[in-house]
Amino acid sequence: MANITIRNLSDKTKETLRVRAAQSGVSLEAYARHLLQTASNQDDFKPINILELADQYFGAEQGFTIELPERGSSRQSVNFD
Repeated sequence: MANITIRNLSDKTKETLRVRAAQSGVSLEAYARHLLQTASNQDDFKPINILELADQYFGAEQGFTIELPERGSSRQSVNFD
């Protein structure tokens, strides 16, 4: 069996999980294990496409248009001859 450590979890989050675990009649560890197993077994996981996400919030339908400058370099090429 594998172990994980979760760092920098806020006190409020930990307390909320502890209370929910107690209400469910299980330990905090068992409750967290159940949440992680449930989340990892979901088939509806869809990887995030950052371009689609950006378009959703900043695309033409949202009134944003960005004019990109032409790509190029102002540096001179080096000749090794």
